[in-house]
Amino acid sequence: MSVQYDELFLFIEGEWIGGAGRDNSTVLNPATGAVIGRVPHARREDLDRALEAADRGFEVWRRTPAYDRAKVLRGTAALLRERAEAIARQLTLEQGKALHEAQYEVASAADYFEWFAEEGRRVYGRTVPSRRPEVHQRVHKEPIGPVAAFAPWNFPAITPSRKIAAALAAGCSVVLKPGEECPATALAIARALDDAGLPRGVLNVVFGLPELISRHLIESPVIRKVSFTGSVPVGRLLAAQAGQALKPITLELGGHAPVLVFADADLDAAARLVAAGKFRGTGQICLSPTRILVQRPVYEAFLSKFVAETQALKVGDGLDPETQVGPISNARRVEAIAALVADARACGATVRTGGGRIDRPGLFWQPTVLTDVPAHARVMHEEPFGPLAVVCPFETIDEALAEANRLPYGLAAYAFTESTRTAVRVGNELEAGMIGINHAQMIVCELPFGGIKDSGYGSEGGAEGIQSYLSTKFISQI
Repeated sequence: MSVQYDELFLFIEGEWIGGAGRDNSTVLNPATGAVIGRVPHARREDLDRALEAADRGFEVWRRTPAYDRAKVLRGTAALLRERAEAIARQLTLEQGKALHEAQYEVASAADYFEWFAEEGRRVYGRTVPSRRPEVHQRVHKEPIGPVAAFAPWNFPAITPSRKIAAALAAGCSVVLKPGEECPATALAIARALDDAGLPRGVLNVVFGLPELISRHLIESPVIRKVSFTGSVPVGRLLAAQAGQALKPITLELGGHAPVLVFADADLDAAARLVAAGKFRGTGQICLSPTRILVQRPVYEAFLSKFVAETQALKVGDGLDPETQVGPISNARRVEAIAALVADARACGATVRTGGGRIDRPGLFWQPTVLTDVPAHARVMHEEPFGPLAVVCPFETIDEALAEANRLPYGLAAYAFTESTRTAVRVGNELEAGMIGINHAQMIVCELPFGGIKDSGYGSEGGAEGIQSYLSTKFISQI
């Protein structure tokens, strides 16, 4: 079925600005390699205008009652649901993921706006009893100020929505830079907000050279808070820039999630759920299971089931309703996966299934399972971020926990066991911000999303998600 791709714009101070006279970059359909659009790049004067608009917009929005802000966010959620089918097709066209996953993502994005609409109405301060009867003491929460938000290409609906919805609910304005590979989805969210009545300048969306935009925004005195989702190296760079300017930053960075499969686990369920979680989004998910550690007595049985589940997945164009695994989203990731597989093979690893590109147009890679991977292979240290899993045996729970916690990543971890004692121990001792036991689905609006160690700090989503967009003020009055 042919799908028309939306025209692309910058969105500054309520104005949709086309690409005439501006540099641009191409947007490719990863399932075909065809150019489907050109995204305009912001010039320095565009960024300055966006900052000025966010500054003015903040003064309007911070004074808008939380009850009225919630109306706009709920209206946005309703529009996203009304337009969900069209937005999902745009998302699949530019990002590649299976259409049913895109539909789920757009629905989840709407949920974030609805959730934070209500959280914004429940930003409570408190009165603190004074030591002196004539003194009244209160703790007040207020919006921190204009926010610079940076979102990647792998979840082009959920990731911007988590940031925008929480910031707006708190009373902040936002300058958003989404990934240039998947711009139409972010613009569809901006259009829903605009149509729902968001005042001009409260949200601005810009595209362009990441280094130029991030430095320009973070160094601006207008910006008071930064939120970034992306790679560890870029996160370090932005954290340093924000720290130099004494601005708080929320970081959601990479992962290399371990899965612990114990001998008492339901192996059929574990194999099915881990395969679904591993290859969802073509493995381009920061909390994707990657290092699958299986207790020795059930290693071969689990491996057989997991390989069979992997081989049964249908790879194809995400717009095909039968597709379960779409293409890799860009050529950079294809090259990275190929290099990791080649290195593992050179180190003596065994390819149990997959291992190479699929001979067809587009950026398709076979869902791949490696075993016998030595500890020094690159894939045992570097995040694959693609359709590549490693399965290794372990003997004891101590050995499994040591391997799971060996890397500096700490975003997600998983375990499968029928033992309550084992479940409690791994929940306590796994070093990760999010832990799934006997399941692998952890992205929901009412729960916090975030990691520890090199996977970043701060949480998005849940009751915690709005707090980083608020400042605490203590008022003592006689």
